Amino acid sequence: MSVVTRLDIEAAEHLTLCDRAAFSDLTRGRERAMELDLYRTEYQRDRDRIIHSKAFRRLMHKTQVFLAPEGDHYRTRLTHTLEVAQIARSIARALRLNEDLTEAIALGHDLGHTPFGHVGEDAISECYDVLRERYPALPDRYHHNVQSLRVVEYLEYDGKGLNLTWEVRDGILNHTGAGMPATLEGQIVRLADRIAYVNHDIDDAVRGGVLAEADLPLGPTEVLGHTHGARIRTMVQDTIAESDESDTIRMSERVWDAMMALRSFLFEHVYLSKRAKEEEPKSEGVVKALFTYYFDNPEAMPDEYHPSEPGELPQRVTDYIAGMTDRYAIGRYEDLFVPASWRM
Repeated sequence: MSVVTRLDIEAAEHLTLCDRAAFSDLTRGRERAMELDLYRTEYQRDRDRIIHSKAFRRLMHKTQVFLAPEGDHYRTRLTHTLEVAQIARSIARALRLNEDLTEAIALGHDLGHTPFGHVGEDAISECYDVLRERYPALPDRYHHNVQSLRVVEYLEYDGKGLNLTWEVRDGILNHTGAGMPATLEGQIVRLADRIAYVNHDIDDAVRGGVLAEADLPLGPTEVLGHTHGARIRTMVQDTIAESDESDTIRMSERVWDAMMALRSFLFEHVYLSKRAKEEEPKSEGVVKALFTYYFDNPEAMPDEYHPSEPGELPQRVTDYIAGMTDRYAIGRYEDLFVPASWRM
């Protein structure tokens, strides 16, 4: 029985992957040099470092779409992340691209999400608007992809960061927004993220009674399929067929348009529906109250979040609140603002 070493895996990559792949032994490297592992490639090592991070574990208690859903089968940020990783790996494998790099990017792409999903992002963004006159360098709004990069570069491992390879960090930063990932593996994750959430948000909406399968617009479902599995299969197979021997990862115009039509339908009937929105004012109020409190009382934050200079204060408050799970944020709010005698 022979042991498979990192060198064996790297050699196998050059034999089995296509010439467009990001090869592990050709990585642009890390900000801080590390001794190479005997048995894992650099991208495999990044995947493992993300899985073992605290931020990754917290994803299991962060909202995807529905706030505080009743039931065990609704998606969280963690289950969404795992679904993105599965879809992305399937596409990468078929295209003979680097599965390990693809998986590492997918597992790290949402580490910067706030509690309460996009409601938390909006709340922090509104806090920025109030502070911008005093802190003109504040960004236009909170961007979870930027915070995800900050998590892996700075916040994890007691301020040392995970020290990931350049390709993984590039994929995490550019999985959404105006930038495009430099690697095809990163581009796969960018598209797989959308494939995953469009489909599983329909599934959760049906489970939550917000809509029925029959409510979905007929045009897009005629193209994509009439079941959860059929739609994912259509999108994945179309992406593979269209991206083969291409210099980008893409869908056909017909499938892309159908997916985007479903996404628009979800915004109108799910994301902005009464069922999904009914708890949002409360959640937004929790985040804003916590932000204001810790901005005024930074000494109340754990030591690792204390700013070293005044100009860092908004970012350090953001770091603390963005890292909270839904239930931890609610707990801190109750401790600070709800009299003990009123709690159940």
